[in-house]
Formats: sequence, C-alpha cells, structure tokens
Amino acid sequence: MQAASATPAPVIQPGLSSWKLYVYAIVILVVAELIGSVAFKVGPGKVVLLPMVWALIMGAVIGSLQSRMGPLALTQPLQFRAAAILQPALLLFVAKLGLMVGSSLPKIIGAGWALVFQEFGHFVGTILIGLPLALLLGIKREAIGATFSVGREPSLAIIGERYGMNSPEGRGVLAEYITGTLFGAVFIAIFAGFITSLNIFHPVALAMGAGVGSGSMMAAAAGAIAAQQTPEMAKDVATFAAASNLITTTIGTYFTLFISLPLAVWGYRVLEPIIGRTTASSTMPDDNLLAQTHHEVADLNLAGRVGAWVFAGVLTIIANWIAYKVAPLESVGCIVIMIAAVFVGDLLCNLTGKKIPAVCWVTLVAMFLTSPACPWAEAVAAITGKINFLAVITPMLTFAGLSIAKDIPAFRKLGWRIVLVSFAANAGTFIGATLIAEFFH
Repeated sequence: MQAASATPAPVIQPGLSSWKLYVYAIVILVVAELIGSVAFKVGPGKVVLLPMVWALIMGAVIGSLQSRMGPLALTQPLQFRAAAILQPALLLFVAKLGLMVGSSLPKIIGAGWALVFQEFGHFVGTILIGLPLALLLGIKREAIGATFSVGREPSLAIIGERYGMNSPEGRGVLAEYITGTLFGAVFIAIFAGFITSLNIFHPVALAMGAGVGSGSMMAAAAGAIAAQQTPEMAKDVATFAAASNLITTTIGTYFTLFISLPLAVWGYRVLEPIIGRTTASSTMPDDNLLAQTHHEVADLNLAGRVGAWVFAGVLTIIANWIAYKVAPLESVGCIVIMIAAVFVGDLLCNLTGKKIPAVCWVTLVAMFLTSPACPWAEAVAAITGKINFLAVITPMLTFAGLSIAKDIPAFRKLGWRIVLVSFAANAGTFIGATLIAEFFH
C-alpha cells in the first residue's frame, strides 16, 4: 500500500464562528423550498428540478464566491465545518428511511429476488458503460478506479489499500468521488426524473435502481422518482430505494472488492489495446490529488453530533412546513423519534468499537420502531408519517452544497473527460440495476 504524502492541514474545530454557516443554511433552505419543483420537457420526457437541487446549487455558488463576499464569505474552514456537520446530519435521513422501511418489511421480503439481483446491475453497469467511454477519451488506468463503482467512501478505501491513492487507479477513484460529491446528486436527480417520465419502468424497479450506495445520490434519485408518483407509490419508492441502498452500502462493499474491481481490471486489460487512446487526460503518476482535496476535520464530539441532529431537525420542520403545509408543532414528534433513533444507533456504534457503521445501527433501530415486532409500531408510524421524506433531503443537500467548493481546485486538474466518465458510470449503475429489478419484479 502506498502512502500519500500530504502537508499537514489545520484541524477545523467547531466554534461560535460557525454562525454564518447556520444562517446561510436556513436562508438557502427557505429559498429552495419557496422556489419549489420546476419541470420542463426534454424530448419525449421531462426533467424535474426539486428544492434539494436548488439548495445544492446555491450552497456551491456561495462557497465558490468566498473571495468576493468580504465579511459575508463562507471561508474554507466553514466549508469543512459544513462537511463535518453533514455526516451526522445524514443519520437523520437514514432514520427517516428506516422508519419507512420497517412498516413495509412484508413488501420488501416479497420483492426479495429483485433486491438481490439488482446489485449486479449497480456495479456491473458502471463498468459496461463507463469503462469503454473512459478508454475512448484517452483515460488510462485511472479508468479502473473511476468505473469499478460509483466511488463512495468504501471504494476509496478499497483502491487505497490495493493500489495506493497516488496511483493512477487512486486518482481515478478520487476523481469519481469528487465528481459525485460536486455533481452526483444533481445529475442523478435529473437523469432519474427523465427516465421516470418515459414510463418505461415500474416505479419500484426505478426505486431499486436509485439505491446506488450514496445517501445523497439515493435521496436525490428517489425524490425525483417519487415526485412523479401517487402519494402511496411515492412511499413505496422511498422504501425500496432505502432497502436497495442499505444492501448496496453493506453487501455491496464486498461485491466491489471481489467481483466488480477484478472485472474492471480484466475489462481494462482486454479493451485498452483495442479502443484505448493516449491524450492529455492521462495525468502524471506523481500528481498528488489526495493532499489537495483532503484536510483533517475534527470529529464532532457527542454534543456536536447532537447539535447537528437538532439543527438538521429544525431545518426539516421548516422544509416540511413550507413544502407540505404541515404546522411545525405537528412535526416535532417525528423529529424527536428520529433523533432518538439516531442517538441510540450512534451509542450502539460506539459501544461496539465502531466495528459496525452507525448507519447500520440507526437503520436497524428505526426499522424496529415501525416493524411488526414493535408493540408501538402503529403509533410510531402515525407520528413519523407527519414529515414527508423529501423534506428531510433538502437540509442534507444544503450542507453538501455549502461544503463542496473546497474541492473544486483539485477537481479541475482532471478535466471534463473524467466528469463525463463519472456521469456515464452513474447512469450505468442506475440503468443496470433498474433493468434487472424490472425483470425480476
């Protein structure tokens, strides 16, 4: 394993100076929800831009304009602070999905084979579409790291251990990671919404395709699909997308290690002599992107994590009030249960030495609360049903947008080709899984 040589960066600590970040988050969320959903036709289908997309874009714009905003600038430390808040805040969204999945366990079990086999589509789809395109554009071994998966955190760990992050494969997976962080949610929301509007696939198959292994991308895709369904079907979309995403995040890690990565290596070895080209897009081996994109961010202590959950909960209540006209007091009970599920899941994660990720614990706790095994399941489901799952997404993508400008300088070094390859891989994972799920559904 190769170690990346990076200049030590300052640790970003929480503090009162973060007030600008919270103000921006509230303003962005309110504006995004007031804009609402915007739909426009593209050929035979249509594209639906949801509030979460506006939130992501506005956050990115504010971050990128820091040098021109004077005392109102969202400085780089605050962008890292936004990234630090995003991770625990995402657990609130995980809890909401878990609460929805628990009450729908019979439906999920009934779709068992579809959920199992759609995993092949998720990971093989990235290679079948992304790898040939990367080779045609002149990308060399970076193509392996960029197309063997959608390049989330487990993929970084797999490539880092196998090749080292300074290797071509390391640069490829890092580029995919940055692209997914910057544009993944926006792209997959637009793409999934367009495919949904064609009425080719069943909504449940599309929902399974949305579970790509990234919480924000899954949320964006599921939201775009659900926005075009009846309220009852929209709930099923969220449920099956969450179940698919959980499988992709857990079992999918081993799938990428033992199946999709060897397949990508084999595909590169076979296809590169046939269709490979050499262009300026092949970066030099000594480029150190890791040092330019990763800074040390202090882990939030328990008080900081609770603060992130509470603030994300407040933003969710505001979004639910504006978009779905539910009075804030009616939503408080749902937020309390969601935070309680996250707190218990976080506690179990720490008690077990973090050997099992917090996302798994939170999901299990939340699923139990609305599952047939819980004696209070009906009451919990009634209370937690007051908040629409789309209202939980916008706060998450608000923080994502506020955090991504810090990665743009390193991202530019890899050029437009890697962006196109990333989009192709993301489209491939969605279409591949949807096709298989449609076949078995």
